[in-house]
Amino acid sequence: MIERIWFGGEHWYWLLLPFSWLYGLVSAVVKTSYRLGWRKTSRFPLPVVVVGNLTAGGNGKTPVVLWLVTHLQQRGWRVGVVSRGYGGRAARYPLLLNDKTLPGEAGDEPVLIFQRTGAPVAVSPRRVDAVAALLKQQTLDVVITDDGLQHYALARDIEWVVIDGVRRFGNGWWLPAGPMRERAHRLDSVSAVITNGGQALPGEVPMQLQTGEAINLLSGQTCSVESLSQVVAMAGIGHPPRFFATLRAKGVAPVREVSFADHQSYRHEQLSVLTSPGQVLVMTEKDAVKCRDFAQENWWYIPVNARLPDGDKERLLAPIEQLIRQYRRGVVSNN
Repeated sequence: MIERIWFGGEHWYWLLLPFSWLYGLVSAVVKTSYRLGWRKTSRFPLPVVVVGNLTAGGNGKTPVVLWLVTHLQQRGWRVGVVSRGYGGRAARYPLLLNDKTLPGEAGDEPVLIFQRTGAPVAVSPRRVDAVAALLKQQTLDVVITDDGLQHYALARDIEWVVIDGVRRFGNGWWLPAGPMRERAHRLDSVSAVITNGGQALPGEVPMQLQTGEAINLLSGQTCSVESLSQVVAMAGIGHPPRFFATLRAKGVAPVREVSFADHQSYRHEQLSVLTSPGQVLVMTEKDAVKCRDFAQENWWYIPVNARLPDGDKERLLAPIEQLIRQYRRGVVSNN
């Protein structure tokens, strides 16, 4: 129902407008308090890059974070990642991830980023504490914050906003009447706008999600997505229909599509009943990190990667690398 109100043209949003006005007022007061120095903003002696959203729900932010971390690593930079760790409940914060950290502790997206990139990752509701924990552990050249565009307690040097190119901003209202955390004019102050699918507007960087081979959760075996048959598709992400559409675009017609809430926790008995004999369960990589401990032989996941135009790669990475070099020169000169 809320999706139809936000993006489907339903007019019942007006019932929620008083709450949206309150949300907008509180957000404006908080932002102003940091801008005027009434509340403390912490700055660290290295570049901080925020990859965030203006809207609630899945826009493809995590694939962009993976793209950025991977490309900076390939160029020899030491990259750390911080996150709120939404969906995780750690015994204490900040939490530094390791090979034994569970999604139930750190959240699914930080675990996915850690497993995929090997970069040091820390989570905390206070991202300032997460950055401090990373820097106490090791020397870094740059910190990427997964989400946190509205977390103004952490000073940042560069901001990227990822938007859904198909749904964009829906009805344009603040939460809960609409999907907006901040209004669209916030795009005027960010370093880059990356548009996932749909039609990128002038000045925006177009992005497509590119699927890899399907991977078996239990054995690690790989196969082409197209070779899978009798597929039951499931997704617990911000916008499950995008995953189902991706499968259909690869020529896979699921016999059933099952949507779960974003950051959903799973149990074996909950998922084992989704398939009948001869069927396979196919999920997102974000779901897979929460299911490996009780996976079955017929469970597969499909990783996705952000694909950005080669011509935009340097435009996005060059300002970050310039800041890193400035930081490193400063470290050398101070020693």
